[in-house]
Amino acid sequence: MGISRRHFIKIAGVSALCGLAAPAGYELLAPGAVDAAEEVVNPKRLVGKHWGMVIDTRLFHGEEDVAPLVEACHRAHNVPHIPTKQNIKWIWGTGFEHAFPFKGSEFLKEDMEERPIVVMCNHCENPPCVRVCPTQATFKRAEDGIVMMDFHRCIGCRFCMAACPYGSRSFNFSDPRRWFQNGPPNPDFPTRTKGVVEKCNFCAERLAVGKNPACVEAAKPGQMIFGDLADPHSAIRKALRENYTIRRKSYLGTRPSVYYIV
Repeated sequence: MGISRRHFIKIAGVSALCGLAAPAGYELLAPGAVDAAEEVVNPKRLVGKHWGMVIDTRLFHGEEDVAPLVEACHRAHNVPHIPTKQNIKWIWGTGFEHAFPFKGSEFLKEDMEERPIVVMCNHCENPPCVRVCPTQATFKRAEDGIVMMDFHRCIGCRFCMAACPYGSRSFNFSDPRRWFQNGPPNPDFPTRTKGVVEKCNFCAERLAVGKNPACVEAAKPGQMIFGDLADPHSAIRKALRENYTIRRKSYLGTRPSVYYIV
């Protein structure tokens, strides 16, 4: 890894020992670990019981609206650009019929056919990836619902990739660090190794220091709304009340936390 486990814990915030720490297997039970965790809790951290996102597809018109989001996310998380079919991705744009395979038709509105749909990990309430992981490398944080990855625990079995119905996970077939000519763009986030699965983490490390997800920060006003779905007074709940939204493959019972205004 590009940084130590202890440093990664610091930048992730460790707002609660039962959150990222317990299931992830980081070494927080060592002498002094509790004190260290208490020291790094940022008073400006964003706190929510169920983080979610609303994406207004009406405000996306082409690649020029998607590229800045991908760039911001991938720079923040040291996601390499690999010019092969095995490219690593945390967030990307796709077509409506691919994102919502059973909601399209041959008579779909022309503007909808051409509209890019931004997709990522859906941070499901009922995530199948968590159920199949044999090492708990992928787990759902109890305090805020984010589906996380512990890169140290991942053994590369790819069961989670087979279980995820959204194609939201990528596998490092080679060492991703070899694609950084001048080192990783973000030295404060760990790089991965060959044989490790990775995906969007809703920018948990940014939430821990009071920042919105990188994609939300890079988006134009109104394109992406991030917030606490458990808070009826939050902006995300307001957007859901005032707009018709759909979710990807919700019929599977995964209960995605990412909604789309169409």
